Amino acid sequence: MTESQPPSPAGSRDLAVALLERIAAAEPTSPRRLGELIERLAAEGRLRAGGLGDAALDSLPIRGLAFDSRLVREGWLFVAVPGAHVDGHDFLANAAALGATAAIVERPVPRVSLPQIVVDRSEAALATAARWWYDDPSRELGVVGVTGTDGKTTTSFLAAAALRSAGISAGIVTTAGIGIGDLDSFNPEHITTPDAPQLQRTLRAMVRAGDTAAIVETTSHGLALDRVGGIAYDIAIFTNLTHEHLEFHGTFEAYREAKLSLFRRLGRGPTKPLDRPWPSTAIVNRDDPAGAMFEAAAAAVGVRTISYGAGASADVRASSIAEDARSLRFDVTTPRWQGTLGLQLAGRFNVHNALAAIALGEALDLDAGAVRAGLAGVRGVPGRMERVDCGQPFGVVVDYAHSPASLEKVLDLLAALAAARDGGVIAVFGSAGERDVQKRPMMGRVAGRRCRLVILTNEDPRDEDPEAILDQIATGAEAAGLRRGEDLECIADRREAIGVAFERARPEDWVLLAGKGHERSILTRAGAEPWDERAEAIAALESLGYRSE
Repeated sequence: MTESQPPSPAGSRDLAVALLERIAAAEPTSPRRLGELIERLAAEGRLRAGGLGDAALDSLPIRGLAFDSRLVREGWLFVAVPGAHVDGHDFLANAAALGATAAIVERPVPRVSLPQIVVDRSEAALATAARWWYDDPSRELGVVGVTGTDGKTTTSFLAAAALRSAGISAGIVTTAGIGIGDLDSFNPEHITTPDAPQLQRTLRAMVRAGDTAAIVETTSHGLALDRVGGIAYDIAIFTNLTHEHLEFHGTFEAYREAKLSLFRRLGRGPTKPLDRPWPSTAIVNRDDPAGAMFEAAAAAVGVRTISYGAGASADVRASSIAEDARSLRFDVTTPRWQGTLGLQLAGRFNVHNALAAIALGEALDLDAGAVRAGLAGVRGVPGRMERVDCGQPFGVVVDYAHSPASLEKVLDLLAALAAARDGGVIAVFGSAGERDVQKRPMMGRVAGRRCRLVILTNEDPRDEDPEAILDQIATGAEAAGLRRGEDLECIADRREAIGVAFERARPEDWVLLAGKGHERSILTRAGAEPWDERAEAIAALESLGYRSE
């Protein structure tokens, strides 16, 4: 998955299928006694009075685990989870009809002939059940959680590269890709942090494939919904904190608290039977205004912190930064070594992502030369500042930027590159439906202040009116001085929007296709429509007469 040598669509699909098969093969084949899980739930204080059944529950054999009643099979345990749109308790009878042996519920459901174990929170109980069913795979791995608003995926890829270069077999779960053993593929889902059973099954697959470490991109949703509740984290990395996901968390403070919870759980996991135990460590971006709060959270639980940044107070710091359209070069100072690092990544913001990976190397006392070689060898991250070159006289970049801060960083970089050659920037982007509404006009303002042309288009409208989403973004662009029909266009069809952008691009311009990045579908009312942003960009350029080499 590199910029110069992207995988063919067929090759990507084959890898994805092989990876999914490897994950599926990690499913246990022997039943487990339900009493073991009940004991865990009791020890965690999750059991509540009012459940049905008796002591005979202890000896019941469980042959599988599901929280979607449609997936239940004979002898499985069903966990009823209240969701945003549906409540698992309403499907208890369906689970029983499909052969469920027992159910975990938050409230007893009458007139369903199924033993019910009542808990305080089904989401937390599901995490416990998943950890139990897959036999605590994180106890057999050194686990690194990467959280923050932006930069999580790139930091995760760089961290994995550093570990692998130092001889540590590292699996990875990120927005853009999943790696298990010797297989690395794109992530076919639109969810960064999978549900608890899927995540635990993936970690178990890593152990089976010989991985000794796991890099887990850990989102605020994953933390708040207890998807990662059963993971014993060793190291947590904080990238930055800006406006995002308020449709779910309600307030910025709640969003921040979800991120902080990752650091508060450090050092509290089970003792791990690793050959070389990993020291509980918080790795924090000291240049971010919220960094001090994350350092304080780590200190409160007695965990050491390694800070990184450009400031003199950071433990791992960068200086003398030089950049061009394709690479970065900067000096690095750590408590153990000094040297120069060259990256095959564009964008000054990637300096911080690399520093976080270097700090991970410091936490584990990894060979500095191996860490530097691993980082220098990363030739790109899928859907992150990914160049598309078909010989056209203007630049084209595919990037996942979908928050005001990430869009601002990418546009600032491209604006500087364009201005150096008397060009301008064209941005093509949208905003996801059923997600943070407040950020939409903010993104419009960010683009309106930096682009000579803004084309608003579908990202993942889901069940929202696509035109209404575009109108909300447009209010911000108009506030920045753009005018519809002149330097602001609303074109819901993304393929058409990309075509218009390329038709109106001038020599030395840069065209940014933002928001989709690595993703392979667009989510609409009709369902998931296949989509490959890079392939669509190439097709649009070829329709104009350009050809890739």
